Amino acid sequence: MANHPLNLALRFILELGALGAMGFWGWTQHTGPSRWLWTIILPLLAALLWGTVRVPGDPGYAPVAVHGIVRLLLETVFFGGAVWLLIAAGQSGWAIALLVATLIHYALSCDRILWMLRQ
Repeated sequence: MANHPLNLALRFILELGALGAMGFWGWTQHTGPSRWLWTIILPLLAALLWGTVRVPGDPGYAPVAVHGIVRLLLETVFFGGAVWLLIAAGQSGWAIALLVATLIHYALSCDRILWMLRQ
């Protein structure tokens, strides 16, 4: 089920939402020049790390190959961090929505999670 087109679309939307949450936090929690840096650099670095680290055998090119558990930890920090940043920015409703949608995605992706844990 992890590679079902609807689940992959949900994952893509979640990734964009998490990056948007990071940028939103940077914009709302900082002032002056640091506002621009946090708003742009944090999501950019997160996206760079997200697209660089992969498990061998996972779809796509793996510039940096890691074990499945490392990738799962990265995904947990990525989405969990986005939820936390939304809460820190005073957007608990959006944080709950992102958390619930992420949990739904991972429930639908249990085959991928089990596969990554066996790597």
